[in-house]
Amino acid sequence: MKLIKWLLLIALIFVLVNILSLMEAYADVRIKDIAGISRNGDLDLIGYGLVIGLAGTGDGKGTEFTVQSVVNMLQRMGVTVPRDKVKVKNVAAVMVTAELPYSARIGNKFDVTVSSLGDASTLEDRTLLMMLLHDRRGEVYAYAQGPMSIGGFNV
Repeated sequence: MKLIKWLLLIALIFVLVNILSLMEAYADVRIKDIAGISRNGDLDLIGYGLVIGLAGTGDGKGTEFTVQSVVNMLQRMGVTVPRDKVKVKNVAAVMVTAELPYSARIGNKFDVTVSSLGDASTLEDRTLLMMLLHDRRGEVYAYAQGPMSIGGFNV
């Protein structure tokens, strides 16, 4: 019985010595070397959506994801349309990004950036259909919708 207690004590001492040596090896690591903090506390958001009303300047037939998005949207609204009958020349698939200010409250408005995913030639002065904006973990924080404008770039 005494032998078992001595063996356990020696094993415990051995483990403690190893832990101390590991702590010494990592003593030079600073928190800022292993952690990142978001710029100014703003929350980066991203989402996928559709812009409509493009008068023939939307995505072409080669952008299958736009066709699939339109078909899926219509199905959610109770409208069944065969994929081969959907034309997307007036629609563009877009990615929407934004920085939600740290100080934002429910009901505040903020700017978003809309970027075409397909081969639409312009998105100017058209309408973004309602879409959700989420963070890196997928949690929804906001939505974006409405007419778009390109402020100051009409040259």
